[in-house]
Amino acid sequence: MNLTVIGTGYVGLVTGTCFSEMGNKVYCVDVDENKINNLKNGIIPIYEPHLATMVIDNQIKNNLFFTTDLREALNDSNIIFIAVGTPQSEDGTVNLDFVFTVAKQIAENISRDSLVVIKSTVPVGTGFKIKKILDENKINNVNVSIASNPEFLKEGVAIEDCMRPDRVVIGTEDTKSAEILKELYGPFVSNHDRFIFMDIKSAEMTKYAANAMLATKISFMNEIANICEKTGANVQNVRLGIGSDKRIGYKFIYAGCGYGGSCFPKDVKGLINTSLEYDYTPRILSMVDEVNESQKMIIVEKIINKFGSNLSHLTFGVWGLAFKPQTDDVRCAPSITIISELLKKGAKIKAYDPKAIRTFKYEVDSENIEYVNSKYDVLDGADALILITEWKEFRSLDLDELSKRLKQKVIFDGRNIYSKRIEDEGFELYQIGC
Repeated sequence: MNLTVIGTGYVGLVTGTCFSEMGNKVYCVDVDENKINNLKNGIIPIYEPHLATMVIDNQIKNNLFFTTDLREALNDSNIIFIAVGTPQSEDGTVNLDFVFTVAKQIAENISRDSLVVIKSTVPVGTGFKIKKILDENKINNVNVSIASNPEFLKEGVAIEDCMRPDRVVIGTEDTKSAEILKELYGPFVSNHDRFIFMDIKSAEMTKYAANAMLATKISFMNEIANICEKTGANVQNVRLGIGSDKRIGYKFIYAGCGYGGSCFPKDVKGLINTSLEYDYTPRILSMVDEVNESQKMIIVEKIINKFGSNLSHLTFGVWGLAFKPQTDDVRCAPSITIISELLKKGAKIKAYDPKAIRTFKYEVDSENIEYVNSKYDVLDGADALILITEWKEFRSLDLDELSKRLKQKVIFDGRNIYSKRIEDEGFELYQIGC
């Protein structure tokens, strides 16, 4: 099948590449000429395991093409995915300018009957607004159908999620569109039927509801961790106790210093604002967001309790800047809040992350941050170590190395990955809910 994916951000690039891996002819379109030229040369703008190899291989096979020419792509496609960004506005609402602009451009350039599939995360009802734009602006006498196909990709394992989805949600208003998408996704679910068909509005809501539920589990466990600290209970034991209940499970119930990324924060706020537009106050979601924002300050509070509010004489080594392992994404990452607050209080920072140093520099610009090339170089001259992102290389500690390099044997573990046994070696270990 021939298809066009508009937008080469995280979702568009991964989705288009995976479709090409299955033998489809895929055009990935973007207005950023520099990005397109880099992609043609195998230079990937994001870090995602296995993605670079697949992009290069499928270009060689002539399955994957990158272009800024939308008309060229549409002339050879009849399935069009909209995968452009839907950033959060200052007031918390979802900015749909890119989506609506692309819809108008599709209408002005489409030359055959086509199916337009909304892959971008959009508020309930957006699909029908897009259909109206398509119908009002098309210059050729063609039939255009729409569908919603929300993505459920986890950064760090996005290729696996795309190639082996646990479900494929398809929102349509007609049988033909459903059958087209079922055929397209068939090779991804050949061993098990994982299609879930529904109306467009329900598909749009499904995406928000899924992320809001996962965010709720995280904030709930962080709330429990904070209560554990007050009462003397241990949240690690509590997690094991409740996770063994099959109705709850172990996923997304790890206490820590808050969630980040491009999805959970934005989608929770987006669903809150959608609710308010319909005169409904979403009390649980509002608290999920509030708990998460305050949770990012937990490590800062522990540092102040230990060292005082004036940190001008101290240097902190930081392990991990990305919002989660296996990505270079720092959008809404707890590291931004933690480091920014420490800088405000006069501290100096030495930081290391396997992949996210470049992206973090765009978010926090300070002469008081030194970036180093290895995890142990962070420790030289540091008064304490702060673990923010639980990359695998941080899980096993060389305590002799820490003892030699740290000025003070103090560790702030923002992800509860270390054993209390290191306290037997003279370290002070500060965790969350333990």
